[in-house]
Amino acid sequence: MPWRIGPADRATGQRPDPYRVWLSEVMLQQTTVAAVRDYFRRFTARWPDVAALAAAPDEDVMGEWAGLGYYARARNLLKCARAVVSQHHGHFPSTREGLLGLPGIGPYTAAAIAAIAFDEPAVVVDGNVERVMARLHLVETPLPPAKAELIALAAALTPDHRPGDYAQAVMDLGATICTPRNPACGICPWAQPCAARAAGVQGELPRKLAKAAKPLRTGVAYLARRADGAWLLERRPDQGLLGGMLGWPGSDWAASPADQPPLAADWRDPGAEVRHTFTHFHLHLALRIAEVPLDAAPERGFFLPSADFRPSALPTVMRKAYDIARSIL
Repeated sequence: MPWRIGPADRATGQRPDPYRVWLSEVMLQQTTVAAVRDYFRRFTARWPDVAALAAAPDEDVMGEWAGLGYYARARNLLKCARAVVSQHHGHFPSTREGLLGLPGIGPYTAAAIAAIAFDEPAVVVDGNVERVMARLHLVETPLPPAKAELIALAAALTPDHRPGDYAQAVMDLGATICTPRNPACGICPWAQPCAARAAGVQGELPRKLAKAAKPLRTGVAYLARRADGAWLLERRPDQGLLGGMLGWPGSDWAASPADQPPLAADWRDPGAEVRHTFTHFHLHLALRIAEVPLDAAPERGFFLPSADFRPSALPTVMRKAYDIARSIL
């Protein structure tokens, strides 16, 4: 992992860069290591330190983030970088409590940065650690009610010496050996004291409360291309889903969205829709496509010249719509 400083490197005097630790932890929220690795390399090549990121234009950062999802993280990334520069002279606070005062940093991320970058014996508990603790101690209480108990169990094991190495080791144990399905107990260093293995229920833990089915929302997106190749776009409000991102003008995403075209045009139904799943709902997005003259005057949004339009800067759901429109227009 390009953000890691291993024990051998640390023995030679190398220290983890708090900026890289923070960036990796934010990127890894709700995302896999495989998906994050290339994004992390591009970010750190373009913005090698927190001051460089803080000075970056919002649209550049959001464009690089496109495809990682959970776009509130990208907005908070910029807010946090700018707070570190303006309030802490470009240096991350070295304690969990200090880190919690920064935008977008919650208890887990603060503990991870404090432990890995600053050797504070903070208790780092992600989903992997929850699973290891539930199995090691045979915790039958389902998640999320079991969270407090699992954190307390993790705290009892957190050492004062090399807490960052320990935190990463336990997370890696859960990610690679104590996996959700078919854990590799035969090579697990904690196989002998594992109470769940002794009971033969390691594959069943941690238990989880049944999730409610995700509701279905629908909407309409309007994709208009002007005669000179410019596309009609609008920037979504800073607050809310896909906040601050460029996208196609459209309806609200609701059970029965209202049809509200952003300008008068000969709108066509391409006979295809976008289907996308967010954290809390499924979305079916109907499309309307039109070619419009140079003097078209939209009531919403603005025309972005083709030279400035980057499909890669669109969030995934909007890029899916573009891919359909591009095959028709």
